[in-house]
Amino acid sequence: MQPTRDPRATLPDLIEVLLNKGVHLNLDLIISVSDIPLIGINLRATIAGIETMIEYGMMQQWDRDTREWVQRAVRTHLPLAADEEILAKMAGGHYQDNFYRTWRPGSAYLTTQRLIIHRRDPAETLWQTRLDAIASVSPLRESSIGGEERTRILVGLKDGSEAVLSALEPDRLISLIQARLGRADGASSSTPEATAEDRPLREGRMWFLETLSTGSTWRGGQAQLSNTELTWRSPMDGRARVRISPEQLLDIRREERSNPTDERRVLILETADSTITLAADDAGAWFAGLDDWRTGPGDRRSAPLETTMSPGRNPDDRVGEGAAPWR
Repeated sequence: MQPTRDPRATLPDLIEVLLNKGVHLNLDLIISVSDIPLIGINLRATIAGIETMIEYGMMQQWDRDTREWVQRAVRTHLPLAADEEILAKMAGGHYQDNFYRTWRPGSAYLTTQRLIIHRRDPAETLWQTRLDAIASVSPLRESSIGGEERTRILVGLKDGSEAVLSALEPDRLISLIQARLGRADGASSSTPEATAEDRPLREGRMWFLETLSTGSTWRGGQAQLSNTELTWRSPMDGRARVRISPEQLLDIRREERSNPTDERRVLILETADSTITLAADDAGAWFAGLDDWRTGPGDRRSAPLETTMSPGRNPDDRVGEGAAPWR
């Protein structure tokens, strides 16, 4: 096997491969000086993300010990039933909408029986519900004070009431809740229409032109297009760096510009408050899909796939000719 090199590969690409696929080393190395072997190295190593390691049957004892330790630590401030196990925990909050309207921060816990927003110090359960009392759970898009679009979680209960929650990874928490409801009730909490609405139409490798104080730079990442939004994020981003809905996309065009791909023309997406520049090897297919996605009917379940992105650029930073570095 001959070594190969992709000049477009970046450090985030390497990290993504290590975390998602892993690398196994089986190496015998001899270090010689003047043709005299001096040092021998026999190396057997596996490097991968912890989830990948556990999936392939490695580090399972560590995983069990860690889970037990977490359960014991949490029980010191969050009362749990004897047969109740924590499935996920992340920073979160509950929006209190009564006499005093405010966000109450804490941690979001998903257990085998409940969804809980709990504050550790001082210890207080801010909001909770049993999973069998949840009728629906869905993302809620809203703008922050600074103009950034954020995703909240809208939980509908069977008694007709609703609660708005926040979470560090809202999409992941929603997926976990829906999966749990599907196992508990024998059916998903989402309707078939909602499931089709969220299903990706198109996804793939894409580059995003980020504008910094020192200039512009290309960042490699993954784009995904669904019926409701186009998003882009790099492997190093905790949340989508670009997120845009069909209603926000005012115009889309192609322009020639130096970029990391073999395609000479890039995609220019215009919104009311930003200009987004993307590049892909299949930019032509993305352009056709995005144009249909923007102008298509309300029911886009049969529309082509495309990517999602959120306004992240200065509206005065217009795209012009010239090269930008990429990483």
